[in-house]
Amino acid sequence: MNIGEAAKASGVSAKMIRYYESTGLIPAAGRTGSGYRVYSDTEVQMLRFIRRSRDLGFPVEKIEELLALWRDRSRQSSDVKRLAQEQITGLERKISEMQAMMETLQQLADECCGDHRPDCPILADLGNGPSPASRAEIEKKTGLSRSGRLADARPRQHQPVD
Repeated sequence: MNIGEAAKASGVSAKMIRYYESTGLIPAAGRTGSGYRVYSDTEVQMLRFIRRSRDLGFPVEKIEELLALWRDRSRQSSDVKRLAQEQITGLERKISEMQAMMETLQQLADECCGDHRPDCPILADLGNGPSPASRAEIEKKTGLSRSGRLADARPRQHQPVD
C-alpha cells in the first residue's frame, strides 16, 4: 500500500511516517519503479504500535526501546514492565505539576476582581514570578525541587492485577 493508505490504516500521518523513516524509528519503505513508497502489513502494524505508544505518552527514545523488545521474541517481560512503570512515574509527576499549576492559577483568578480597574493579581504574579513562599508550596505539592527533580524518585509499587 502507498503512504496515504498506510497513514489511514495506521492512524499515523504521512508526514510522521516520513519523519519516523528519516530518524530510523522504522525502516525505509520499499519503493516502486516510479519512486513511490510501498508499505507492507507488517510495517503498518509497526506504525500502529508507534501510534499507540505515542497515545500513552512514550517519548520516541522509549518507543525505540519498546519496538526492539517487541521484535525480540526472547525478551523478558520485566524489561517491558520497567519501561511502563517509568512512564507511569513520569505521568504521575506531570499530573502533579499540572494540578499545582491549576491550583495556583485558580487562586490568582479568585484574587482578581475582574472589573474595570487595571489592577490585576494575575498579571502582577506573571510579571514578578512566584514568591519564595508560593514556590515552596508548589515544590511541596508536586514533590519537585528547583531543579525539577522529584524529591523522592523511587517508583511507586503497583499491585499486580489478577
